[in-house]
Amino acid sequence: MPPPYLSSATFLLLLLYSGHLAVSLTEPTFPSFPGCDGTFSCGNIHNLSYPFTGGDRPDHCGPPEFRLTCTTNEYPELISEPVTYRVLEANLTAKTLVLARSDLWNNPCPTTFLNSTLDSNYFDAGGVENVDLTIFFGCSSSLMPIQLQHRFFCDVGGVDLTDSYFLIGNVPIEPILKMIHCFKGVRTPLLRTVADDLNQSMLTLAEALTMGFQVTYSNPFDEKCLECGRLQGQCGFNVATSQPICICNSSICIPPGNSRKGPVTIILSTLGSILVVCGVALGIFVCKQRRKRRNRKEASSLKTESYTQSNFSSSIPSYPSPTTKDFTNCYYFGAQVFTYEELELATDNFNDSRELGDGGYGTVYHGKLLDGREVAVKRLYENNFKRVHQFMNEIEILTKLQHKNLVKLYGCTSKRSRELLLVYEYVPNGTVGDHLHGKLSNSNSNMFPWSVRLNIAIETAEALAYLHESDIIHRDVKTNNILLDKTFKVKVADFGLSRLFPNNVTHVSTAPQGTPGYVDPEYYQCYQLTDKSDVFSFGVVLIELISSLQAVDTNRDRLDINLAAMGVNKIQNHMLGELVDERIGFESDGVVRRMVTLVAELGFRCLQPEADMRPTMKEVVEILRGIQNDEMNAQKPEVVDFVVECGLFKDHNTQPPSPEYGVTNKLVNGSLPNSSDG
Repeated sequence: MPPPYLSSATFLLLLLYSGHLAVSLTEPTFPSFPGCDGTFSCGNIHNLSYPFTGGDRPDHCGPPEFRLTCTTNEYPELISEPVTYRVLEANLTAKTLVLARSDLWNNPCPTTFLNSTLDSNYFDAGGVENVDLTIFFGCSSSLMPIQLQHRFFCDVGGVDLTDSYFLIGNVPIEPILKMIHCFKGVRTPLLRTVADDLNQSMLTLAEALTMGFQVTYSNPFDEKCLECGRLQGQCGFNVATSQPICICNSSICIPPGNSRKGPVTIILSTLGSILVVCGVALGIFVCKQRRKRRNRKEASSLKTESYTQSNFSSSIPSYPSPTTKDFTNCYYFGAQVFTYEELELATDNFNDSRELGDGGYGTVYHGKLLDGREVAVKRLYENNFKRVHQFMNEIEILTKLQHKNLVKLYGCTSKRSRELLLVYEYVPNGTVGDHLHGKLSNSNSNMFPWSVRLNIAIETAEALAYLHESDIIHRDVKTNNILLDKTFKVKVADFGLSRLFPNNVTHVSTAPQGTPGYVDPEYYQCYQLTDKSDVFSFGVVLIELISSLQAVDTNRDRLDINLAAMGVNKIQNHMLGELVDERIGFESDGVVRRMVTLVAELGFRCLQPEADMRPTMKEVVEILRGIQNDEMNAQKPEVVDFVVECGLFKDHNTQPPSPEYGVTNKLVNGSLPNSSDG
């Protein structure tokens, strides 16, 4: 008897259809899929099997993403449009390949300039075995701290690419192209061991490019292949349907016990189909009954919830009630966990009018929490593994720190939230960069005098010294990460790139990260991050405070694009007056002139290319406090010529200055004022 909710006609049609289906299933016609048994060779790679195809092996033996082009006794090639890769090694057990780009094979001067492209659904080149290699072609400036052995020459299709360079590590392509005026930039992975040999000039660039990089491959159809193995079949791929298939004896596998012919089988199949239909009908009936009970229960719950929310709203009339569970007592690394909906409400659905800034890792919005607190909500751009790591890194570091000049972290969303959000105290007066050369620079000449700038330098230095004492390197010190409150007090922010420093070590090895114009040149060259890397970046900040110029500006003269290079050049050539912002009173106020000169001297020391020649942040704090307290005015300055021996700024005539050197009277284009000038 048919179930009560199916009509007799419908039920009869189902039975007839099932009987017809059963008969059809017992007499199928299968296309043939021969030639996928065993292993095969392609070029000089042997013992290949599924998911790979190629050569004489038919297309249906594996997905098209794994089809190889085979040439006798040569490396097979894998095409991932528009780039072709040579397969140097294949490990089917570990599921790894070593690939090298065919267009760069023993040739660092390609005719077309393409970044590596591999389908991330099938291939992952982001393992620890690899490091990025970035090649810059046709550069017209030598401002970047690139070693001479990283330079090479090309002439491609009549295009003169003389003065091309390569860098190893995670470097930003577009800013460098603009900074050193390069024609093109190309990025490709490289085995880390090969990169180390290349960096030490044990290999040429052309040789390194033939050694390739390692990728891990995966096939989204592997789970279905396991089922195929239980049927003792061979996994394959139907190109016509773009679906995996299981091949047994050159045709699609049939589960054991099935036969293609026989009236008994037909009857049994028909009865089985009838039972299946009845089972489906019974399942539909049960599901409908459960849905009715659930709907009644939810309707009852909604009435109760509506009453509760109504009472809550009436008790707090100035704020709308939250629509999700209250996580006030939930903490992560010691930071309060907010719901996404709560922060969405606080920022008016992340309204563009609430945007405070837009950085390399996310956009920051002004918000107001239900408890009345004003906050800055950082919304990370992507919710991928790298962003989750930076998200957790910033939380872990900030929850351990308590300093008046570090921004406070109020909380975050869960790392499983639909978006990664960080909640900070709101610092209302913009960044130092805004006041020096940004959106607030034209209206605050009277509000940003030298006394304020010097105090900003001192408080920033104190915050960085505190971080270093806590074994933390900030790694992205710049004026856009120094916030100011209404009284121009400093709050150092943005710890996404910061690094917890292990105990009892002098440095950690890591690919260079940071903002162009602020990154330590020794860090670029040696991949050794130390607390002195922050000191170099702080030196750039000091030159910005003196000059009100940006760290990198491609609109300046070619030799002055990089402010660190420009600053050292002006100081070395006794032209400090050409560097200083005229609005701070350098020419008219003797006290300001003296203090600016001493800060320029300190900035010069911080910008030394060798880390050992730079002061520590603790020493920087003491020097700046001394300048502010006018303690150095009693010492008569000695005449010393500033020089830097190596790296970015070179002068081989004399030895570098000692930490005790004074200030040259030539430095300020005239006689140095004495204490009576104040």
